[in-house]
Amino acid sequence: MSRTYHYHGFDIEVAVETDFSWKAARSGTTSVGFVAVVRISKAGASVAVFSPLRFGESQGKPFLSEADALMGGYSAGRRIVDDLFNS
Repeated sequence: MSRTYHYHGFDIEVAVETDFSWKAARSGTTSVGFVAVVRISKAGASVAVFSPLRFGESQGKPFLSEADALMGGYSAGRRIVDDLFNS
């Protein structure tokens, strides 16, 4: 799943990847989780401002659903744009 959002003159591209490597704490079984890969570029530009950034939930755990990863990646991208480019 991949989406591109337009925010304050930037394109925030969020792709969701499946993460099979996460292990549940007590059972020791492998669970499926999702990570958001975020790429930020100036609107209409093909070159990213940063290398792609990977985000999961807190404490290094992946998101539990694709929708959570998509929205979490978008929220992280907006915060980066706000903090670094909108003084």
